[in-house]
Order: sequence, then C-alpha cells, then structure tokens
Amino acid sequence: MSENVLKVSGLKVSYGGIKAVKGIDLEVNRGELIALIGANGAGKTTTLKAITGTLPDCKVEGIVAYLGQSLKGTQSYHLVEKKLAMVPEGRGVFTRMSIRENLMMGAYTRDDVAGIEADIGKWFDVFPRLKERSAQMAGTLSGGEQQMLAMARALMSHPKLLLLDEPSMGLSPIMVDKIFEVIRSVSAEGITILLVEQNAKLALQAAHRGYVMDSGLVTMSGNAKDMLDDPRVKAAYLGE
Repeated sequence: MSENVLKVSGLKVSYGGIKAVKGIDLEVNRGELIALIGANGAGKTTTLKAITGTLPDCKVEGIVAYLGQSLKGTQSYHLVEKKLAMVPEGRGVFTRMSIRENLMMGAYTRDDVAGIEADIGKWFDVFPRLKERSAQMAGTLSGGEQQMLAMARALMSHPKLLLLDEPSMGLSPIMVDKIFEVIRSVSAEGITILLVEQNAKLALQAAHRGYVMDSGLVTMSGNAKDMLDDPRVKAAYLGE
C-alpha cells in the first residue's frame, strides 16, 4: 500500500477574503480506503472539488498529484479518462435519462461492449432495486436509489481512484447500511477510495486511515481503528 495514488500538499482555497481550506496535506495510497471526516463547513467538500477542478471562481494554491502527475490545469471532464471518478454530494444523476442510460454514461470512455454489459449486470445484482427500475427516469428515484445509481455509474468507469462526497447524507438508516456495505465491498476489490463523510463512526469503521478536518485545517490523522478509540474524536464526532 505504499504507492501514492493521490498526494495533496499545501492545498489552500480562498473565496475572496474567506479561506475555506488553509494549507492541508493528505495522501491516499493504492488500495486504501481513506476517511476525511469533520463537521459541516470544515472544508471537506471544498477539498474534493479542488482535487477535481470543479470549484467556482476562487483561488487555489498547492499541489494535487494523481498517480505522480500534477492535476493543475486538467479539465474536470478529462479526469474520467484518467480513471478518477467522483460521486458528488447530492448525487448528480442525469434525471431525464433512464437508470440504464445513466450507467452507460458512466462507461462512455470505454469501448468494450461485452464488458460494459457485464458490469451493468454486476451492479444490477448489487442493487436489485435499480434492475427492477432499469427503464425508469433517474429523476423519479428516491434519494437512496439515486445514491446507488450515482455510485454504480462512477464504478462503470473502472476508476483507479473513487472520490465519495457524503454518500450517506439524507438517507434512511437501512439505506446508509446498504451504501456502506457496498463501499466496503468495493474497497475489498482493491479500488482506492477517498471518502468524505459526516457519519464519522461508519466512515472510520470502514477505513484504513482517517483525517479530521476542522475550520479548513487537518487537525488529526492516523490509523482509523485508533482514531475510533481516541477520546478527542469520540467527544467531537462520535457523540461519546
């Protein structure tokens, strides 16, 4: 697990006079599931958007390297070609396209027709609700079903790095359990994951390592299991 897939060094993001991210370092090694936790407004989503180049007009400083290459100047729509996929906060499904069409969009950089069909079948097996509704417009799905679809669509691209932004937000407890079951399963397949999540307990239980963000800074990092037992993490994020 020593090979860097993502390395962020000295990342700063400013909106006018507001400093949202104040100089953070983090790294994700091949095969790791890394949890980035913290309260609302800590800068977690801004960090993911800075990595993917999807921020509105703002000042971004620092280095973001993916597979040893700087992403500076890379248009966000080229990232999928580089096998970097993100499931954004709010899911971002194509609402006027069917479930199946959404999955096909996830595979638009691929040309292995048989492999694409096999992967659609695989994700329909993982998410039977999607299979039952395969011709249904994505915009008519529940929040949980849209989250399933957004994850499956991202995975259709065979990413080397998967970024997940608040996958449990607004979901029922049963749906949260299902989403995290899939996250653990995908990680077990060897896909490298950076998970931004407010549910610190579930995130750290699934992760290998964790980072805590507070007010735009990384205030703590380490082995995820150790962080679960850390009294500071328990008091601030686990309600214990």
